[in-house]
Amino acid sequence: MCSWCWGFTESFNNLLAALPAEINIIRLLGGLAPDTESVMPETMQQNIQNNWLRIEDSIAGVKFNFDFWENNIPRRSTYPACRAVIAARLQGEKYDVLMTKAIQRAYYQEARNPSDNITLIELAIELGLEKDKFEKDLNSTNVENELQQEISLARDLFVESYPNLVLVTEDNINSIKLDYINSNSMLRTINGYLVNNIQ
Repeated sequence: MCSWCWGFTESFNNLLAALPAEINIIRLLGGLAPDTESVMPETMQQNIQNNWLRIEDSIAGVKFNFDFWENNIPRRSTYPACRAVIAARLQGEKYDVLMTKAIQRAYYQEARNPSDNITLIELAIELGLEKDKFEKDLNSTNVENELQQEISLARDLFVESYPNLVLVTEDNINSIKLDYINSNSMLRTINGYLVNNIQ
């Protein structure tokens, strides 16, 4: 539920396709906003909508469905969506990416609210996941513990904003400057770190 992560999708996918095979990709959930039933303050709603407009202006082809703000009761609560990714992953590693994409599609294109468990369960069904298992796992202690471990690991890697790329080598934790338009600069930076690590 990070709008800049949605904007980063194409550049990130291009980067993944070009990365050296020896790089092991680990996706982490950063958490962003804990559980709440409180309605998002009007000023925050407006700030996020303005952010969506900035992203549309900055990154060609990225569009948001602003009907979300009329059709839903927005809450600053992203932990449910994070838990949904983990719960989906428990039914197969491929569902980590598939659920992430489904949540982004629902939120940004279909004006559905991924802060609501009912939306997340609907997405699980649409992905062909076992509904009862997903629903049980979604609010389980094990999934919550996994989320907290991933949040903790992200902090250990000095991740303070999203999206974020970190290259961990034997000697260093290397932050990669993001490029939302062209993946080549990120690829050059990563390859440079790899060469220096070998020498």
